[in-house]
Amino acid sequence: MLKRLATSLVLAVVGLPAVIYGGVFFWLLFAFFLGTAAWEFVNLMRGAGFKPSMPIAVGGVLSILLARTVYPEYESAVLVIFIFLAMAYHLIAFERGRNESAGDFAITITSLVYMGWVGAYLIKLRNLPNGEWWFFLVLPIVWFADSGAYLVGKEIGKHKLSPRLSPKKTWEGYWGGVFFGVLGGVLFSWLWRENLQITLLNGAILGLILGLLTTLGDLGESMIKRQSGIKDSGHILPGHGGIFDRIDSWIWAAALGYYIIIWFFI
Repeated sequence: MLKRLATSLVLAVVGLPAVIYGGVFFWLLFAFFLGTAAWEFVNLMRGAGFKPSMPIAVGGVLSILLARTVYPEYESAVLVIFIFLAMAYHLIAFERGRNESAGDFAITITSLVYMGWVGAYLIKLRNLPNGEWWFFLVLPIVWFADSGAYLVGKEIGKHKLSPRLSPKKTWEGYWGGVFFGVLGGVLFSWLWRENLQITLLNGAILGLILGLLTTLGDLGESMIKRQSGIKDSGHILPGHGGIFDRIDSWIWAAALGYYIIIWFFI
């Protein structure tokens, strides 16, 4: 517990100024997070017997992030280039005797799309008008939902949500997380109301949607770890595991939150 608290404090000390001031500092921080998550993902899949390309996965994620958030007119071209490179790399691997190259290719592409294309919404969310406040609305909702799911599940959880993927998760914890997500949406929309001009009802709806859906990211990472037989995606964060372990639900929260905000709130 002490390790978890110390790590959380360090992340807050680094992360809060980055979110507040934005710019290059923020971009570099989340490029590090997503690039490291891609590296961890590749290692997880290597544990399952696949051989995706680490240089294409990590280099592609960073390049896609740069294009999507700084040079959006080139974002599709960059994605296509790295898919082409991945295809060429794995075709050569097949010719050299790697019979599972098609699966390796699919996993390399997954890293590009998941960490690069979808992960970029963490930065695109911050780049919205008043983006620091939107970021401080969306991400805390997920933290509230995760904490609520853990507390409720620990106290009264009896019915397993997904016995194969995550045996400790329960339906009681899931609905507790949804409730706390709504509560977080109301609380933070009230706190930031002067900065965002958002109603409590809008905050509750955002919290409801994120509470209902972001568990998918957590369960998805559990599926990957179950197949690889590895407990944590990495050990870079003492007491927490890897970067991928921490941002699995953030990625979906940022993507969902981004579109809800631009379609309905601004």
